Amino acid sequence: MQTVGELLREWRHRRRISQLDLALAADVSARHVSLVETGKSQPSAAMIHRLAERLDVPLRDRNLLLLAAGFAPRYAERSLDREQLPAVLEAIGRLLRAHEPYPALVVDRGWNIVMTNRALDSFLDGVAPELLKPPVNLVRLGLDERGLAKNIVNLAEVRSVLRTRMARQLARAPSPELLALFDEFLAGPLDGGEPESSEIVVPMIFRFGDRELRLFSTTTSFGTPVDITLDEVSIESYYPMDEQTAAYFAVKPA
Repeated sequence: MQTVGELLREWRHRRRISQLDLALAADVSARHVSLVETGKSQPSAAMIHRLAERLDVPLRDRNLLLLAAGFAPRYAERSLDREQLPAVLEAIGRLLRAHEPYPALVVDRGWNIVMTNRALDSFLDGVAPELLKPPVNLVRLGLDERGLAKNIVNLAEVRSVLRTRMARQLARAPSPELLALFDEFLAGPLDGGEPESSEIVVPMIFRFGDRELRLFSTTTSFGTPVDITLDEVSIESYYPMDEQTAAYFAVKPA
């Protein structure tokens, strides 16, 4: 098992900052950071929290730092349900419903879909049943040919955007699950290279029969979570990018 100093040094290297920069950010001496990393000084729980905060260590991994130093984990991981997180679940549900008639959904750190609104249902016609078995994975749903990939006109652009997002996510909070998903769908060269969109944001362009829909997305996360579940979920909201797409959703039955 790695020591707390070894883990902190890994996170510092991952963030590409020096011991001096970390010390200045945490308001401690560079010598103290060095002593902690080499195991010559045992940090307090408060010091671990301070260094982890400056290193932007995810809550799940902050628990591992505390455990490595002999302290109890600080952050709980509760289920997103009415029993354990009722107020949060209600707030997310309101956000999803308020976004209708446009699609919105909640994904966890592995891009598994946790919740959706009703507007997503119309996109799932023709998707292979095995891709809709829980947990439904948004990346797999979008990029697998049995899913929505066959309906995405600018698939190379969408893959490029997803690859950039997931690479950043892996840099911030690496996990075997996420790395396997990246290797399956996003590693290697993209078909057509790295396309550049002339739009302000890169749209997702869907074609269903003779109808073309152009959507862009935004991502919302919790600002100050103290629970692992909330630290790792985000809300993906999709908006029409032109009047034709907006008109399609306006007449779509709820």
